Amino acid sequence: MTGYFITGTDTNVGKTYTTCALARRARALDHRVFAFKPIETGCPADPSGHRVGSDQELLAEAAGGWQRGDQRGLYRFLLPAAPLVAAEAEHATIDLDFVVRTALSGSHHDATLTLVEGAGGWRVPITRDADMSTLALALALPVVIVARAGLGTINHTLLTIEAVERDGLSIAAIVLSHRPDDSPEFTRSNRAEILRRWHGSVLILTSDPAALDPLLPRPRST
Repeated sequence: MTGYFITGTDTNVGKTYTTCALARRARALDHRVFAFKPIETGCPADPSGHRVGSDQELLAEAAGGWQRGDQRGLYRFLLPAAPLVAAEAEHATIDLDFVVRTALSGSHHDATLTLVEGAGGWRVPITRDADMSTLALALALPVVIVARAGLGTINHTLLTIEAVERDGLSIAAIVLSHRPDDSPEFTRSNRAEILRRWHGSVLILTSDPAALDPLLPRPRST
């Protein structure tokens, strides 16, 4: 399985926006993409009573709309909280083995790039014994850390880098998700400060997904 596990420094930092941009850009570069968010919370029911995972649907459509059933997402909980908390509110449990099996099965559909998006940050609990790092370790994919571009991102990003590297996974890149009201100068300053402490790849994603090209080599011919 070739691809990335996408995590964030916090919730609402732009993980889904970044994952969708990565999926669309990869397709433009001739990749077949499997984009998968297995667990989503804060999911309301539609008029027929089915839970709607809006992030899950955005990812599947960004990948080309070919994914069906479980490959569009496994768990959808009503409460907008950590997966463990949201699941327990519904007297449910999350089966991590099932998540990993589904990710592997999706990647076997001739996918040249698999993108798995976590919920929240690196230490967000999934079960009583596992958090997002547990899932990432089971998938054994390089990690992309998505962070806010603005105030607070230096501390949150460096702490997340430390946690991921301490857990033994490689970091492919940090992506600063730059929003229209963010200051470009402040974003560039934050990037420079992170690079002063960590010698990896720090990308700035605005509206141009080509910024993510360093993560997307041309796929091998099949």
